[in-house]
Amino acid sequence: MKTALLASLIGALALAAPPAAAWGLTVAVVAPKEGPLAILGQQVRDGARFAAQADGDTVVEIAEACDESDGAGIAKAVLAADAAAAIGFLCTEGLSASLPALAEAKVPAITLSVRSGILMEDALKKKWPLFRLAPGPKAEAEKAVETITRDWKSEPFALIDDGTIHARELVETVRLHLEDVGMKAAFVDTFRPAQEQQIALVRRLAKTGVTRVFIGGDRTDAAIIARDAKAEKAPFRLLGGEALVGADPAVPMTDGVEAIALPDYALTPEGRPVADAMKEKGIVAEGYVLPAHAAMTALAAAAATEGGDLADRLAAGSFTTAIGPLSFGADHELRDNPYRLLVWRAGAFVPAEDRAE
Repeated sequence: MKTALLASLIGALALAAPPAAAWGLTVAVVAPKEGPLAILGQQVRDGARFAAQADGDTVVEIAEACDESDGAGIAKAVLAADAAAAIGFLCTEGLSASLPALAEAKVPAITLSVRSGILMEDALKKKWPLFRLAPGPKAEAEKAVETITRDWKSEPFALIDDGTIHARELVETVRLHLEDVGMKAAFVDTFRPAQEQQIALVRRLAKTGVTRVFIGGDRTDAAIIARDAKAEKAPFRLLGGEALVGADPAVPMTDGVEAIALPDYALTPEGRPVADAMKEKGIVAEGYVLPAHAAMTALAAAAATEGGDLADRLAAGSFTTAIGPLSFGADHELRDNPYRLLVWRAGAFVPAEDRAE
């Protein structure tokens, strides 16, 4: 009798459990396998597989060509795999071509890389289940404005850019938002990039009396400006955008230079334990590895909840992941701006809250 009752209870619990919890998810991982982006694609696959193994989920790998050949083939492969969701999508071509079919099948897509504002606007208008784990197109400027209004309110500051489209638009957006809250730059200028020295620029900045400078420019130019400012004993601090976090330039970066950028998640409190576990399996937690792991973690957690389809549960949930707490706003963008204030210290950009005093 007891045996029969126990069997009955187990059966009832199995029927009551969400399907994903009982059987695990099948998730399509869409990422490049060939060409110059293959190394990034491997990062996505490594992170996704590691999370899937821990959660009992299944990963189906689908190649992304990142060119015009990425048509409806990706969506067909996702649907043929009977995947509950798809992650990856490092390029716009395959993502935009896949979304209509994925939406019809109620398969949510999480891009780790595509930042197009127009594509997200289309997705929201057409009710495509697209979610962005990458920063949105406004996030960099918003974080810069947040940082400047918080830290520079009583400081005279300058805004300079190198004349490139992105840098000019970034600085102009920051300028307009700052003026909206009553903060006007003491000096605004465009400098000539790719010069061996920027002493003339540094001296012009010093004459204005500014103590803070926001630069729209690349890492090499920022390093040169910081070096020359130190040599001239110019008393200002330099803050730049994501472009400062790139390949090491010939000119070393100066301690104290700040950047608005994504952190190295492997060094964060949330990411370090996962990165250490990955290291034991021969996986280096760099690039897209931990974001892919986070996407899989969020999907698994969403699937284990109730209410609506998977996209609805993903949109409504809040998840603990290797890149920190993760939730989406009504615009399907990350609710919390993923950019952080970093500072160059002892050979690396680290979160500013970790800086040595």
